[in-house]
This record gives sequence, C-alpha cells and structure tokens, in this order.
Amino acid sequence: MPQTFAAADAVELAVVERSGFVESRHAGIAVVLAADGTIAEKLGDPSALILPRSSLKPLQALACLSAGVGLEGERLGLATASHSGTDRHVAVVRDILAAAQLGEDDLGCPAAWPTDTATRDEMVRELGQPARIRMNCSGKHATMLLTSVVNGWDPAGYLSPEHPVQLLIRDVVERLIGEKVSATAIDGCGAPVYAMTLFGLAKAIHRIGNSSTTSPFALHRSAGALVEAVRANPWTIDGPGRADTVAIERLGVFAKGGAEGVMVMVAPDGTTVALKMLDGSGRAATAVALKLLERHGALAPSDVADTMSRLPLAVTGGGQDVGAIRPAF
Repeated sequence: MPQTFAAADAVELAVVERSGFVESRHAGIAVVLAADGTIAEKLGDPSALILPRSSLKPLQALACLSAGVGLEGERLGLATASHSGTDRHVAVVRDILAAAQLGEDDLGCPAAWPTDTATRDEMVRELGQPARIRMNCSGKHATMLLTSVVNGWDPAGYLSPEHPVQLLIRDVVERLIGEKVSATAIDGCGAPVYAMTLFGLAKAIHRIGNSSTTSPFALHRSAGALVEAVRANPWTIDGPGRADTVAIERLGVFAKGGAEGVMVMVAPDGTTVALKMLDGSGRAATAVALKLLERHGALAPSDVADTMSRLPLAVTGGGQDVGAIRPAF
C-alpha cells in the first residue's frame, strides 16, 4: 500500500532554538518552481507521495467551478478555505448553503468548535455547542453540496468517493497534477483526499496561481478568479491573525496550508513552493515557504522579515522570548 515518504527522503527544513540551543528539528521535503514552471530547487525527494490534506482545497474548489458553480468574492474564498469559524465565516457558508436550498444539517463534516479563540470563548459563555458549520472545512462541504444541486445530483452521500461530485473532483485533480492519484483516503472532515507526489501538487498549485481571468481556457479563467478572490479577501481562507491570512495580507501571496505539515504558496511573480514536514507539524511550514520564496528572489527580505515577526514563531521562557522557530537554511 502506498505510504508517505521516509526519513531517508527528507532533509532538515527548520529548527526550534531555545537560548541558543537547538532543541528540536523538523525534516521534510520541498520543491520550488520558477515562474515558468521549471524546477528551481529541490529539498529532499519531491517525487515522494503525500496526502495534501487541506492544501488540496484549491483543486477541489476549482473542480466545483468547472461544473457550473458560480461563486465569486467571499463565497469563492470560503469554498477553498480552512476557516477559523468566526461569525463572519459562518454567514458566508450559510449563503452558499442557501443558494443550494439546503441547511446546516446537510453538511457532512463533523461538528467542531471554532478555532478562532475569541469566537470560541463567546460561544462557551453563551453555552453554545460545537456545530458542523463552525468546522473549518464547512465552506468546502457547502460548495460540494451546491455543485451537486446545480448538476441535478443527489446531495445525499456527496462524500462517497463514487458520488458524481467526488468523481468530478478526482478527474480535475488528476488533470492538474499531471498524474494518476496513487491512493484515496478519507480526510479529517470526511471528504476524500488523494495521494500524489509533492511535485504533482506543486505543478497544480503553480498552474492555479499563474492563471488569468482572461485566459482562453475556462478552467484557467476559473483558477484566476479563485486566486483573485482569495487575495482580495484574505480573511476568508483562514482567519484574523492566522498564518495564511497574515501571509496573504502582508505579501500578496496565494497560500494554503494543510494538516500534517503541508504548505503551498505562490508569490505574486508566479514562483511556487510546496512542502511537507515529515513529522506532521505545521508550526514552521509558513516560515519555510516564505524563506524559500525569498531565497529565489520572489519576495523582498525586509517584507518577509516583517511578516514572520507577525507569525507565532517565538519560543518563550518565563514569559519572555528566548528563541524562535526558524528555517534551517
């Protein structure tokens, strides 16, 4: 059975430094594609198989757009989001469900508390309960439901790998990554997720990130619209103060993190990074992606330094900063 890469395929990507002592190390694999799509750098073996987890969402959203779902702006941002469950996020997800004439009970994702601390605290004070619509993948699920309704497919069972919406998504994924998926697994939200090479994921994200709304090809026009929607509404894809949103707001990148230490990022000039941490920790993923883009001239060092100062990379001791999580190169 296919499985993720081994330690022999990985290199050190980040370290955790405390008072000048390297306390922990994060190994992984990464690939940088130049604006023209050629490989600019490989760290470890990017031909190794991974599960992209939520970094697959731009591909899933694009498949839904290709099936006639007319989402724009904030709704399109939520379609590809791992949102933090604020009331603002939830209102947009409800709009998508309303377009399908469906409700929260039709969502197949599990109930969850919002990951936004202030929203969660307010819900606890009001004796609220975890809800499906607060789950960070609810925008993706609402979009899958809307795709089913628009195409006359029964929305019941939309999470089955054999449901028409999932067969459509798999077909579009394979077209974008340029390879057959190696395995089908079930993501944390209950939707199918597909094993692919890190290089395949990088190619797909590069194609999406370099697409234009004026392209003669419909799929590329939709991809251009998706990227524009996220860059215009950074709050949709993650949440206030969270890594993807901060990177998009400060640098104009297209960024999408995934569980288990996956990250994809496209700079405004089209340079693209995809990476996966061997241990599954995502705490250094954004910083590593930013430094790789900086190293290849796609982002200014001062802008990267300013952005990284706004990410949760500090190592504390006694309430003081005594070190940092930092890239190992």
